[in-house]
Amino acid sequence: MKTIDLTKRDLRRFVTFAADTAVGAGNLLKRGFNRQHSVRYKGRINPVTEYDTRSERYIVSQVNRRFRDHNILAEEGTDQQERSEFLWVIDPLDGTVNYAHRFPIYCVSIGLLYRGEPVVGAVYDPERNELFSASRDQGAHMNSRRIQVSDENRLDRALVATGFAYDVATARKNNLGLFSRMVKCAQGVRRPGSAAIDLCWLAAGRLDAFWEFKLHPWDTAAAVVIVREAGGKVTKIDGTRYSIFDDEILASNRRLHPVMKKTLLAPTA
Repeated sequence: MKTIDLTKRDLRRFVTFAADTAVGAGNLLKRGFNRQHSVRYKGRINPVTEYDTRSERYIVSQVNRRFRDHNILAEEGTDQQERSEFLWVIDPLDGTVNYAHRFPIYCVSIGLLYRGEPVVGAVYDPERNELFSASRDQGAHMNSRRIQVSDENRLDRALVATGFAYDVATARKNNLGLFSRMVKCAQGVRRPGSAAIDLCWLAAGRLDAFWEFKLHPWDTAAAVVIVREAGGKVTKIDGTRYSIFDDEILASNRRLHPVMKKTLLAPTA
């Protein structure tokens, strides 16, 4: 397989494509919002609407049209593997439970990995018309404005976010204990229901830290680029190197990382 040297021009081309495609898919979702949906379940509380699949078909068709030889991994089943150093990781509708209930926090997330590393990310929030985007070493933006993480360094003055896996009712590792602990330590804890939006709001300084377990590659592939390019830090809970294929994540404005790690890893009383 031929090795490709990725240039700034390549990154601009990829992030422009990801952003335009995310907006196109987001507009499709926006048209379907507030309608009655056909819902099926992948698990007890893990729904899929017809708009998840419509959005995925749209995004995959765009990738195949522009980058026919690239690999694709998407939440609703698309798994195209070619002999390529590029992998598009797609969440066509992050926040499906919210969407199905007409709760207006959901987004489209499109990330690009190059040789296994996230290098481009675009996340579009249709309800607020906010497009978050970033590419490696080029900074992070919301629409046309440069964004950066907050400078908060006190956990008791920090607004943090988390989420819960679909097996929260049955799994031993369910995040409920850490949620309870963090409620007592942070200024506030939020649970919007979309990991990609949580991470983008961290990048924009609206949140100061985020942690979660049992996420999937498509939940974070785009947003981790945006957080890092906004000056944030992303690791596993113990502070070691994070991969989008890991099942736990800790992200922060960097200043809060040590205290977040200490708080989350503290022994249970």
